[in-house]
Formats: sequence, C-alpha cells, structure tokens
Amino acid sequence: QVQLVESGGGLVRPGRSLRLSCTASGFTLYKYAITWFRQAPGVEREGISCITATSGRTYYRDSVKDRFIISRDNVKDTVYLQMNSLEPEDTAVYYCATDYTPDCWVHYRAVDSWGQGTQVTVSS
Repeated sequence: QVQLVESGGGLVRPGRSLRLSCTASGFTLYKYAITWFRQAPGVEREGISCITATSGRTYYRDSVKDRFIISRDNVKDTVYLQMNSLEPEDTAVYYCATDYTPDCWVHYRAVDSWGQGTQVTVSS
C-alpha cells in the first residue's frame, strides 16, 4: 500500500483558483490511477476526478467538469488538481487516493488508507 499526502488548500473567494497536489514520498504513483475525492461536513465522500496510470486519461464528475483539471507529473511523482472558477459548493476537505490499479475510477470501498486531506474553503 501507499500513503498519499495532499496539499495546496486554503481560503479563497468565489471565482478564484487553487491547485492541489498529491504526493507519495518514498513510493511511486507511476503505476496507479489516482482519484481526487472531497467531503463536506455531514455528507459522504465523493470522487470528483480521476487520472489513469497507463495513458493519463482523465475523468470528471459533471459538477467540476470544465472548471477543474487533473494532471500528473511522473518525474515529480505528483498528481495535481487545478481548480478554477471556485464556488462555495466546492468547499470541502479534498483527498487523493488509489486502489493500486492502473485504471479509473478508484473505488472508494477499495481505499484502505486515507491521508489527512487538505481543506478548501470558498467564501466571500
């Protein structure tokens, strides 16, 4: 298994942008699909974007499509989530996760280890 660490969150006004990073220091993400999840207080964690290991193919939930961009840099062993045109509804703790397979989507039930996440708060 691999332990992932999220960073890059913060407090921003609506319409602004943030870029989140997902790293696995001491491990390689090269062979793994990565899904970004988010969880708001009192609601179930949901996957919002995924990137495959084999081709870097990307997938998005409709609520973030055309606003968010997932990418990966295998040299830096990092997966990114560029979040543009942020809305208050995007407020949540964001997590990256893998189920140790190369294809999307990462299955929530198959994730056996979660990082601490990074808080994104969108407020005026």
